[in-house]
Amino acid sequence: MTQRLAIFILGTSALPLAQRLQKHMDAEIHAPVHVAEGMTTYAQAIPHLQSLFAAGTPIIGICAAAILVRAIGGHAKDKHSEPPVIAVSEDGAFAVPLLGGHHGANELAIKIAGLLSGHAAITTASDAALGVSLDQPPDGYVLATPELVKPLTSRLLNGEKLQSIEGDAPWLASLTSAEATIPLVVSCMLAQPDVLTYHPQNLAVGIGCERNTAPQEIASLVEATFAEHNLSRDAIATFASIDLKEDEAAITALGKVQFFTTKELNAQSSRLMRPSEVVRAEVGTPSVAEAAALSAAGPDAQLIVPKQKSQRATIAIAEAPRPILEMSGRTRGSVHLVGIGPGDAALRSPAATAALQHATDWVGYGLYLQLAKDAHRGQPQHEFPLGGEEDRCRQAITLAKQGKQVALVCSGDAAIYAMAALVYELIDREPCRIAVEVHPGISAFQLASARAGALIGHDFCCISLSDLLTPWETILKRLQAAAEGDFVTAFYNPRSLKRTDQIVNAFSILKPHRSADTPVVIASNLGRPEENVRIIRFEDFKAEDVDMLTLVLVGSSQSKSIKRGDGRNYAYTPRGYARKMEAAE
Repeated sequence: MTQRLAIFILGTSALPLAQRLQKHMDAEIHAPVHVAEGMTTYAQAIPHLQSLFAAGTPIIGICAAAILVRAIGGHAKDKHSEPPVIAVSEDGAFAVPLLGGHHGANELAIKIAGLLSGHAAITTASDAALGVSLDQPPDGYVLATPELVKPLTSRLLNGEKLQSIEGDAPWLASLTSAEATIPLVVSCMLAQPDVLTYHPQNLAVGIGCERNTAPQEIASLVEATFAEHNLSRDAIATFASIDLKEDEAAITALGKVQFFTTKELNAQSSRLMRPSEVVRAEVGTPSVAEAAALSAAGPDAQLIVPKQKSQRATIAIAEAPRPILEMSGRTRGSVHLVGIGPGDAALRSPAATAALQHATDWVGYGLYLQLAKDAHRGQPQHEFPLGGEEDRCRQAITLAKQGKQVALVCSGDAAIYAMAALVYELIDREPCRIAVEVHPGISAFQLASARAGALIGHDFCCISLSDLLTPWETILKRLQAAAEGDFVTAFYNPRSLKRTDQIVNAFSILKPHRSADTPVVIASNLGRPEENVRIIRFEDFKAEDVDMLTLVLVGSSQSKSIKRGDGRNYAYTPRGYARKMEAAE
């Protein structure tokens, strides 16, 4: 299970137990709105449970099993794809897997029982009678013949035994016998359709290629090589290559890849089968594919497929004596520029939250890290003061060069007056092979417009009034162009303690092009408890009402402000549909 667990509670009495479990699990507590802050809340229990289940979220319900049954029972359709659902008594005495027993629920119930010194009420027949389930192998093994599980389990329950005719399956040792009639195979070779088969993930696939090789060429080479040697792709534990190829698109497209230095690959020289002096002259080592495969598979591994070639790529396969569970090389590091929006978790994109949760390290201004704390999973946090933008970016890049997956946390949108441009600028000046991914967030001008109505319903622009990095002469030219172009204009960094005149000058430039009634939105602390959004007339604007936590949004000459039945004012900018409506009349 890779998806985050949901610990569902109905009231404050279950909260201590939920918090106790959360300390030992990648889980989020889901509670009624009145219980506590700092967690996911819901208004109605049954619809919330149903939405979690529909989203494939594993559920631990600290409540009566009947509540979970009534909520989810009618939505359970496919046992092979449904998430685990476990009921836990409030005293922690019992953990009962209700759904997904062989897909993580039994294992999770046993873990919960261990944490709480309780009892896991396992009711699935194979686990209860045999002590093990055929369709839940341990880490490092893949069941290749799931269609055989049900009939073979019935035979085992009737007293028959498994006969291990190839490979080693220690977790099934209690079910095997030399005189048994049910064949069992543990092998990296392709499975026979009528034999219970598990693939140990013990193959390391080394890849080499010329620069800018097409991804399809490598994908086809892998597929053809595995087919030729009757090997299962499910037995692949990892791909491997030289670190010079960390940014090679055809190799990174393979997924899980670990990289090795020239020195590390040269340590495999005595084990190579097809070394090449041409390759040595090119990259400093006589082999990439073979040496990378052996490096990834470990000192006890052996090459079972020596170097094979396509037009521009090479492949080699090494087999370890047991599943490869730990990576010996370095994965490609990445910087994830995460826009957290205004700070409220409800206004953050799922992709941004996932990037925060899966990162190995967080980097950012202290306030931004605090605003995203609900997504923190105990990763090291590298905190910087306000104004240390370059230091933050350099730290994120340095960590990524070490193979880490770094979340560089930004408020609003990471690419709008934030760190994304600076990261790319640093990489442009000092090239490196790390990956960079930008996760957009809701920017202040978007939320300000939404809170006020629809002021950016037509062409708009954003201008920062800070002259710390941009000459004021350049800002003045942009202000004049925005005024003459009749853009709705969002002003970032409008005023600080030392910089008080810029917003006044900006309004002076706009004034000849805007009427006194042009709506102006003054939005402070957007998305936070102290949020304050006001709509005023252009002529009523006072610079003293603005600070660095405020965004100012000025309408175009076409923008309007209206008062609705709720007594509130709303501002919008017509898109031009009036002409179409008038023509239709």
